[in-house]
Amino acid sequence: MALDLTPEQKAAGKANFEQTVGDLARAGKMNSVAVGPDSSGPDRRDVLKAGLAAGAVVPVSAAVYYGYQSWQGNNAVKTALIGCGDEGGVLVGDHNKEYNQIVAVCDIRPSNLDRIFEGEKAPSPRKGLNNIYGKDAAKKIARYNTVEELLADAKKLGLEMVVIATPLHTHDVIAKKCMDAGLHVLCEKLMARTISKCKEMTNYAKEKGLLLSVGHQRHYSTLYAHAIEVLQTDILGDIKHIRAQWPRNNSWPFSASPAEREKFATGNDINGKEFDLPALRDGWCKPVPKQDAEPFLKEPQKLRDLGYESITELVRWRLYDKTGGGLMAELGSHQLDASSIILGHVHPIAVSGIGGEFFYGPGKNDRESDDGVFVTFEFPGKNHPKAKKGGKDESDIVIVTYSSFNTNSFEDYGECVMGSRGTMIISKEAEVYLYKEPEPGKGSSGGRDTKVTVTGAGGGKPAMEATSTWGGGGGAAITKGASATWDSAVRGYRTEMEHFAYCLRMWQKKGGKVDYTKNDKGEFVHKDIIPRCHGEVAMADAILALTANMAMAKKERIVFEDAWFDVTKSDVPETKHGPTKKA
Repeated sequence: MALDLTPEQKAAGKANFEQTVGDLARAGKMNSVAVGPDSSGPDRRDVLKAGLAAGAVVPVSAAVYYGYQSWQGNNAVKTALIGCGDEGGVLVGDHNKEYNQIVAVCDIRPSNLDRIFEGEKAPSPRKGLNNIYGKDAAKKIARYNTVEELLADAKKLGLEMVVIATPLHTHDVIAKKCMDAGLHVLCEKLMARTISKCKEMTNYAKEKGLLLSVGHQRHYSTLYAHAIEVLQTDILGDIKHIRAQWPRNNSWPFSASPAEREKFATGNDINGKEFDLPALRDGWCKPVPKQDAEPFLKEPQKLRDLGYESITELVRWRLYDKTGGGLMAELGSHQLDASSIILGHVHPIAVSGIGGEFFYGPGKNDRESDDGVFVTFEFPGKNHPKAKKGGKDESDIVIVTYSSFNTNSFEDYGECVMGSRGTMIISKEAEVYLYKEPEPGKGSSGGRDTKVTVTGAGGGKPAMEATSTWGGGGGAAITKGASATWDSAVRGYRTEMEHFAYCLRMWQKKGGKVDYTKNDKGEFVHKDIIPRCHGEVAMADAILALTANMAMAKKERIVFEDAWFDVTKSDVPETKHGPTKKA
């Protein structure tokens, strides 16, 4: 993210972060992320403190970190995947067979059903069921074309949960059908196309006594967890700005060999409109496989009955306002979620921004979704009344900016957290860099080349101090070098599925029905066996993304209302400020 960091400065920032984790852990300050009730193994804090006491580097497993390390004696949860496209392939590729056994897959697109078994070549994370289970075992995994056919066989399959990775506008409908069948639901993000539907999903799960979680995987990333623990010690001082971004460059011409072109469909869609191959290389505007198009061209009503107005809307669903939520839903929701966690799960005050179809157009991967967005959120600081009971400083504001443009990828994606005493950069979900602010009148007291250790960690408030050398050993080895293209513990996909399976088994041992009762503090009584990104957390993420879309469409500053975040109330932002277009 920082344009002018040299390789040496990046190495220093990475070492500073690991040193700080180690110093804080040795002082017992890395305690903010609670572990679960599982007491059969060592507490992760004990592991950290014991290992780091001698300066050792101790990699702490996600299972220990999130408190579900005891799985022995539990059978893998029988799981069905609904939606076998890009994200479904990632989830299958990263699932742990000891926790989740895939017994069925479902997709209305034949090409996706083939792809979920075949997978892709390394380094793609989409390994495919044939590679994960072996071809002979994978043949036993059932295939379905519709959710109804899958659910009709739920008992025969022994299904316990589903993973939903379908287009956004179908999430709420499919989730409810699965919950009606008594199945627990792990749904991909964004939670739903509107906040009303998010509230309906959340309340439906509570009524049914079933688990509902949404795949904002940063809630299960050990990299983010350690970074946030460091931030929560106030070591950066007064944070006033977080800059988040996810740039992409989809401006290059699309090309395909004659053999590849033979596999793609062109011509008139079921709505009579002509479609062709994409003009540009763009993961959201893919060629339409003949394998998917031909069945629906013969029987177009089948596709309409599934809620799609065209084959291109089915294949390129992220381009349409009805079926997708654009850059804010697909990318920005991740980073605004991370920013909210960094600031203590506070709700934002207001959002404004600009977005539009600035690059694409007729003959050039045309779309309804924006191809560029820049939004500004106002969050309450620690002493603001919205963040602290009794807080009186309404000027205590943190500005969070998010940008995503499809025409330039010069900078990496990530978050830059800027405080009065230091800066933390979380880059590409792979590395964390930490730097100390220089002190006036003190040479070499901070900056990009400065090495730091943490002092005052034993008694007073932790603070970074410049040093000529690092001391006492670093922290847990959680940052990854440039050669690491994928790491399950850092990415969080595997962990979110493991923990969901763990929570499911714990509720079965308690009698089956999930209890969402809250205590006087508004916390779930059984929060240790409810997934970290449950319905209410995921709904807040959706409010951030979808309200930003409304602010850009209306070209106005929208003030967030507390009732929007209350699942017991019907108030939603789209009533007053939307929906945008056809949501």
